[in-house]
Parts: sequence; structure tokens; C-alpha cells
Amino acid sequence: MNERELFEFVQTLIPDLRMSEFKFSKYDCYSEKYKMDIELKCRRAHYDDLLIEWIKYDALMQRAIKFQTRPVYINSTPIGIWVFYLDDQEIKWEDRPMPRTTDFSNNERILKKVGYLNINNGKNIK
Repeated sequence: MNERELFEFVQTLIPDLRMSEFKFSKYDCYSEKYKMDIELKCRRAHYDDLLIEWIKYDALMQRAIKFQTRPVYINSTPIGIWVFYLDDQEIKWEDRPMPRTTDFSNNERILKKVGYLNINNGKNIK
């Protein structure tokens, strides 16, 4: 599943879901009706602990404060789709060497602050 397919699936559950207007925004989509800002992530392999970058988490939490929205992380893997309401999660953060970008031609590694969300702490929606 790619991000567009994930967006279209979530849109069947949240019909007013709209993509962010800005290509480089720290959230992917939002729902005015349900007052949610959502980050979407698609994984090619399944992991019980799903990675979230601090920079994405922090941006969603800041938007939640500013706009009175609920910060949501939706992650797909080959065996399901999990929803995490970030304001309900306790995340332990660590610095981890990771690629600077998802551009595979650029394999430069930098330290990124990341945390993990266990699928048992989310809601499986597919």
C-alpha cells in the first residue's frame, strides 16, 4: 500500500478527510468534522513496534494545541492498518542513526530522535 491508497482508504471512514495544502507540511491530512490532524505512514514490512519521528510527533502535538485538534498517526503494514491517538500514547524517545531522507540515492545518515508505537496500543482498522 502506498500513501495515496492509505489516504483513500481512510477517506472511506472519514469522508471529509482532506490532504494538507502544503507539500512539505508536518502532517499529511486533516478532518474538520472530527477535528483531527493526521500523519500517514506506509511500511513495506510489518513490525509490532512502529517508528515515529519526533519532528512529526512534535509538529502534530503543536498543531493540536494551536488548533484544538486531535493528533493522529495512521500506519499501514502488509498485515494491517493501525491508528494511534498520539495524545493517549506514552512514547520513549531515543536518538538513532537514520537516512537523512527517504530518497534512496542519498544514503547520508544523521541522528534522528525517534520513538516506537506498539500495535497493541493502537486500533487495527483493517
